[in-house]
Amino acid sequence: MIDGWKRTESFNCPKCKDREMIYNSELDAMVFCECRERKQYERILKNSGISEAFRKKSFRNYSDKGIDILKKAKKKAVNYIKKFDEIRNTEKNSIAFLGQVGAGKTHLSIAIANNLMSKNIGVLYMQYREDIVKIKQVANDEINYSNAINPYKNASVLLIDDLFKKATYKDRLGNEILNDADARVMFEIINYRYLKRAPIIVSSEYTVNKLLDLDEAIGSRIIQMCEDRTIEFVGEKLNHRLYKLVI
Repeated sequence: MIDGWKRTESFNCPKCKDREMIYNSELDAMVFCECRERKQYERILKNSGISEAFRKKSFRNYSDKGIDILKKAKKKAVNYIKKFDEIRNTEKNSIAFLGQVGAGKTHLSIAIANNLMSKNIGVLYMQYREDIVKIKQVANDEINYSNAINPYKNASVLLIDDLFKKATYKDRLGNEILNDADARVMFEIINYRYLKRAPIIVSSEYTVNKLLDLDEAIGSRIIQMCEDRTIEFVGEKLNHRLYKLVI
């Protein structure tokens, strides 16, 4: 009691009182609360230094520039959220935004993630260029490698942003080739999630055909997981950007 007022406690999660553990009477044991993965994701965003910017990305502030084709892309993303519970455990439970730089691929991906997290569905964000380096650095250490890669394999939903960004090189004939180390890591992640029917959200500057050219095993699994939710943007930059959406 303070100055006649009774002190009340406020929790982000009243169910576990922010302890992230709750008692399960059926198991007679403490188990993780459903809020845990969401809080883990928020901690990851906080550590990335871009958490505030990401939290502000939504479908409402996604700019479709008045172009019908971008409106369709947004509608596809919104419908994915609406149907997520229905498709979550199916073979085709994922979505991919591919192609043209500046089309809002990351924005739509993050908007989906934010919506899922608001429903206490855990989403792990993989900033490809940075996170792949951390995994590859410990590739020769079995324990540290498992610790590094397992979160991406086992997350309820995995968001891969800028897949294969700066992960290729040119051979003597000018062909674009995917680095072997990147291919090994991403095949392990994608194949594991493919077999477990674990959803992915993917953004990449590479189109469907280019992903298949770079690595058919990885690309075909991604396309199969996303199927009719594979959204491809193609356009040229003039005074503004022109887009074509292939669904």
